[in-house]
Amino acid sequence: MNEALPDVPEVRFIGLPRLTSGFDLVERLDLPMHFKVHGPLEPMSGGQLSGLAEAISLKGRGGAGFPFAKKLRAVAESAIRKGILPVVVVNGSEDEPASRKDTVLINRAPHLILDGALLTAKALGARTLIIGVTRDSTQSSMEAALAERGLNNRPGSALRARVQRNPVRMVTGESSALIRSANGGPPQPTGRKVRASDRGVGGAPTLLSNAETFAQLGIAARIGPDQYRSAGLNDEPGTIMLTISGAVARPLVIETPTGVPLRHVLQLAGSPPVPQGVLTGGYHGKWLDGVAAQQAIISRASLDAAGGTLGAGAIMPISQQTCPLGEALRVAQWLAAESARQCGPCHLGLPAAALGLEHILNGDGPTTLAAVKQIANTVKQRGACKHPDGSAMFLESTIKAFTDDLASHVLGDGCGRPVEGVLPLVKNSAVPGGPPGQDAADRSPNPRKIYVDWTLCRRHGLCAKIVPEVLGLGPDGFPTVAEASVPRSAEASALRAVRRCPELALRIEDETMRAPVRVNQLAAIRRTWRNIGALRQRR
Repeated sequence: MNEALPDVPEVRFIGLPRLTSGFDLVERLDLPMHFKVHGPLEPMSGGQLSGLAEAISLKGRGGAGFPFAKKLRAVAESAIRKGILPVVVVNGSEDEPASRKDTVLINRAPHLILDGALLTAKALGARTLIIGVTRDSTQSSMEAALAERGLNNRPGSALRARVQRNPVRMVTGESSALIRSANGGPPQPTGRKVRASDRGVGGAPTLLSNAETFAQLGIAARIGPDQYRSAGLNDEPGTIMLTISGAVARPLVIETPTGVPLRHVLQLAGSPPVPQGVLTGGYHGKWLDGVAAQQAIISRASLDAAGGTLGAGAIMPISQQTCPLGEALRVAQWLAAESARQCGPCHLGLPAAALGLEHILNGDGPTTLAAVKQIANTVKQRGACKHPDGSAMFLESTIKAFTDDLASHVLGDGCGRPVEGVLPLVKNSAVPGGPPGQDAADRSPNPRKIYVDWTLCRRHGLCAKIVPEVLGLGPDGFPTVAEASVPRSAEASALRAVRRCPELALRIEDETMRAPVRVNQLAAIRRTWRNIGALRQRR
């Protein structure tokens, strides 16, 4: 029930293997075996590499699908304009519980990823290469691969290369979070809309792309664009890595050419012949109903047209015997707990949406359903990263895909089916900004709470602007809660809200001592008297 996927599930392929070549020979391709399987690799100029990426229509395989050639040119132009050597970053975080394709590549074919990354670094003239990972297995495999190539992070090296280890959390794989951690900060999104190609690691133009993307580049540089395009669709050539889990006989990572029917891929993993629904793109993805899943093929365009998404290549069918809303609720609750707790729409909106979905399952009526839809719509494009957007998309897709079940729960006594818990999840264990491996046992709850004194509050609304992740405003302009726990990440903001309240209507107390926390009360009193004096003068 909701078991986590292993780091390296069984690997299969359809057609001729490319990225997975040699997997039938050894568990991990070290450098000598890598060259035996794939052959030598010649360096390429920036123009040659850009032309190759364009010729094979290479797009990022981390979910966004941004054209690699455009990203390469943007970084090169920015580096020339600023006169700064660029940085290359491999994103191997893969903190999506239902995806293991990048983890498989890092563990079993790390040198294929390094091939593409080193080609890119050489073409750009980069002197720094960083590989972001979040697991023990990927860290040890990539560190071993760097050592096998004689790469290190010592000053004076022609190329300084290192592995950046971050905690396992959904948000640490976001580009700005990875760059922020590489700069020595917490592995959390910055919230600032700054392109990495303009300002990334150390303020230098940075090319950041997904691990599979670099591996695809390593293959294409060897076999050339014509042979690369001999597999797959004309508009989406080559192979693609997928992770199949959910209601299957065995979870698999599959390398397949684009254009293969989705139903064939599901059959390989032992999916039900006619699944009730198929979640595509992972937990920031969309559901396909059983009919659409039977007709779709493996490609971005086909899945988009069917109402799904390719995303990071995670595919999860569910059977006819499970409650789809119950399955979705487990995911929604997990997504809410994965918030970095930096912004109100995410930290407050996602738990509210999950709670609303839970109420619907328990028989609440159309009013609750309308509220859930409104919350999902409200959180979009208001977060510090794309986590609330992806979570809202998952929730909206759930509501759209399972209308009959939704009606049974909203208008009747429920669908009558159990929740099997087939969608893989992991414990929300890592602490945002904490060291790798820090788990929930180390994250003791903050005993401090913020309180609103209703006799003093005059609805200035300043508190909600300073600490939106804790306090929100209702339609009447007053805070929506009388008391609220203060997350440790928001403690400084909460103290600032108390100090700046013009009516002294806020206080923070430590629940273990039941005593107010001092927050420079003298300064607050002086501000209040200044406000009173100003009011008297205006009168």
